[in-house]
Amino acid sequence: MRALAFAIFVFAAAPAPAQHQPYAGQHEREIKALSADEVKQYLSGAGMGYARPAELNRYPGPMHVLELAAPLALTPEQLARTLALMDAHKTEARAIGAKRVESERALEELFRSGKADQPALVVRVRAAAALEGEYRLTHLETHLRMRAILSEEQVERYGQLRGYGGSAHRRQH
Repeated sequence: MRALAFAIFVFAAAPAPAQHQPYAGQHEREIKALSADEVKQYLSGAGMGYARPAELNRYPGPMHVLELAAPLALTPEQLARTLALMDAHKTEARAIGAKRVESERALEELFRSGKADQPALVVRVRAAAALEGEYRLTHLETHLRMRAILSEEQVERYGQLRGYGGSAHRRQH
């Protein structure tokens, strides 16, 4: 009986296999806090869900408006304005995204160096957080600007085409 109890204790106390550890494999990343895909998305200016509150509340995004240009019946002026908005936004988002990646690299390096201390940690974390906020802000502001280019009917149609519902989902803006 004691042997069985000991075996159960040893088995229960043994560490779980690596595949059950949430960070297994992440120790090999260049920047531990960001996956290679996240780095790629930040550098490309991708949305990454940051504009979801706008998108799901009748503030379309320019990329999807361009994809739906024909069914939305964009005028030539609307198309030109949307293309210009998208171009300006991508330029800004990529620049902020690059800074965001570098802020995580600096935080990574602080710990990698073995010289992390409270003052340096505060500076780097606040810098990374501020850049994440700027990145989100540029995406949300772009949706705000996009909505101003479209008519109410086009906004309504956009929501239907994207699967967000019709008139029942409509809000006053």
